[in-house]
Amino acid sequence: MGPAFIEITVIVCLAAILSYLFRILKQPAILAYILTGILIGFLGFFDVSNHDLLNTLAQLGITFLLFTLGLEIKIKNFASISKVVFVVASVQMLFSFLAGYIASLLFGFSVTSAIYIGIALMFSSTVIVVKMISERKEFHSLYGKIAVGILLIQDLLAIGILVFLSAFNPQFLSAKPIFVFSQILLKGFLLFAAVFLLQKYVFPKVTEKLARSTETLFLASIAWVFGLSALVSSTGFSVEIGGFLAGIALANSIVNYQIIARAKILQDFFIVLFFVLLGAQMVFVTSLGGFLKIFIPALTLSFLALVIKPFIVMIIMGVMGYKKRTSFLTGVSLAQISEFSLITVFLGQRLGHVSNEVISIVTFSAIITFTLSTYLLSGNKDLYKAIHRYLSFLELVPIKREDEIESPDGLSELKNHVVLIGGDQMGQSILNALEDIEVEVVVVDFDPEILKNLEIKKVHRLYGDISDLDIQERAKLDSAKLVISTNPDLEDNLLLLKELKHENRRAKVVVMAFDTTEAKNLYKAGADYVILPHLAGGRQIAKLISENHLDGIENLKRKDLEYIK
Repeated sequence: MGPAFIEITVIVCLAAILSYLFRILKQPAILAYILTGILIGFLGFFDVSNHDLLNTLAQLGITFLLFTLGLEIKIKNFASISKVVFVVASVQMLFSFLAGYIASLLFGFSVTSAIYIGIALMFSSTVIVVKMISERKEFHSLYGKIAVGILLIQDLLAIGILVFLSAFNPQFLSAKPIFVFSQILLKGFLLFAAVFLLQKYVFPKVTEKLARSTETLFLASIAWVFGLSALVSSTGFSVEIGGFLAGIALANSIVNYQIIARAKILQDFFIVLFFVLLGAQMVFVTSLGGFLKIFIPALTLSFLALVIKPFIVMIIMGVMGYKKRTSFLTGVSLAQISEFSLITVFLGQRLGHVSNEVISIVTFSAIITFTLSTYLLSGNKDLYKAIHRYLSFLELVPIKREDEIESPDGLSELKNHVVLIGGDQMGQSILNALEDIEVEVVVVDFDPEILKNLEIKKVHRLYGDISDLDIQERAKLDSAKLVISTNPDLEDNLLLLKELKHENRRAKVVVMAFDTTEAKNLYKAGADYVILPHLAGGRQIAKLISENHLDGIENLKRKDLEYIK
C-alpha cells in the first residue's frame, strides 16, 4: 500500500491545485480532474490505467454518483414531466444520435464505435447545466424548467443504456440476440420492481428509526449501497447500477437529502479518480500523429454538441409554438456532452466494444464543450440580445404556448402605472398591498405558473425577462410611475436602472438586493430604494417590540398562514 498511497497523494494534490485554478477561471472542476490524468500520464509518474486499486476506486466514484442521482429521483416526479418536454427531449436525442452516428461512420469508425459516439452526443451535462441555472436563480423560468425536464429524461435513458450495457456480458455474444435481450429485460424488470416495493413499503419506516443517529443512518446507507451493488453484480449487472438502484430505494424516505449531503462527500472524492483515469486514456495522443488522428473527429463532435444539438432544440420548440427567446436559451443550455457520455464510453471500453481512440475523442470533446458551454450559459442573455434579430425564423409557427399565460389586451393604453418585476413571494405581498390603491399594475415574470395564478388578480400579466427590450416596450416602462423589482439579480437590476435613466427619469425605482455591497452599487446606479430582506424583517419585529404591539404577531401569523395556503 506504500506506493499506492503515494500515487493517490500525487493525484489528489495535483487535482486540488488544478481545481482551484479552474475555479478562478470559472470552469467546471471536471476539466481539472481530466487534465490531472493527462498530466500524470504525460509526465510518466506511474501507469494509472493499469492500476487495479485506482480502477476500483474510480468504479466506486461512478457507483456513488449514481447513488446520489437515484436519491434525488422520486417516482412521483415522473408525472410532472410535461408532454412538451418529453417530445423535445425525444426528438433532440434521436437527431443528435443520428448526427453523431453518421459523422463517425464518415470518419471510418466501426458501426459499434459509431453507436457509442452517437450515444455520447445524445446527452447533456446535468452537473454543469443545473449548477449554472441555480447560480443564475433561473430554476423557475420557463426555459429553466424545460431544460431541467429534458435533462431528467436524458438521465433516465442514460441509466437504461448503462443497465443494458452492464448486463451485456461478452460470453453471450454467441447466443441468440432475442435470448440475450429477453434475459436482460426480465432481470431488469425484477430488480426495479423489487426496488420500487422496498421504496414504497419498507425503507420509509426503516430510515425513520435510523434517523435518530446520523452516524448510524450514514453507515447503514453505505452498507445498503455496497450490499445491493454486490447482489446486483452477481446477477450480471455492474456494481454501478447497484448504486443507482440503492439510491432509488431510499429516495422516498424523509431523510434522503440528509443521506445525499453525507454521500456526496464520498462521491466527490472517488469521482475525481474516475475522471483522472479518463484523462490518462489520452496519453497516446501526446504524439503529433496521435493528436491529429483524434483532433478532427473530436472537433466535429464538439461542433455537433455546441451548434447542431442546440439548433435541433430551437427548431423543435419553435415548431411547438414557443418564442424565439425561450427556444434559444433552452437550446444553448444543452450545448455540451454529458458526464454520462464519458461513463458510457468508459463502460464500453471495459466490455471491449471501443478502443482508447474513441475514449480520447469523447474526452477531448468533453473538455472543449464543457469549457465553451460554461461561457455560453453565463452570457446567454447577452448573446441573445446580440443575435435576436436573426432568430425570427424560429417563430414561423404562430406563437401560442406563452401567449396563453399573458393578458391579451390593455397594455397599449397604460400610463402612470406600476410595473412589478417578479410575482412570487415578495411580489405577492406587494400585490396585496396595491389592491386598495386605484392603480393599474403590470406583473412581469419568467415563471408561467406564477402568472397563471394571478388570473384572479386585476393585473396585467406579461411573460418574459425585464432585461429583454421587447418586454420593456410591452410593459410600457417609459410611462410607468413606479417600478418595483423583487428580482435579486444584480446584473438585471443594474440594466433596469440604466434603461430607466434614459427612458423614464421621473419613475421611482425600488429594487431588491441580498447584501450591502450590492445595495451600494444599486444606490450608486440611481435606485430610489433598495430592499434588503434581512433588514426589512428586522425592522418589522423591532417595530412590534418598540410599540409594545406583541399581540400583532398573531395577526401577522394569521395573514402569513392565509398566504401559505
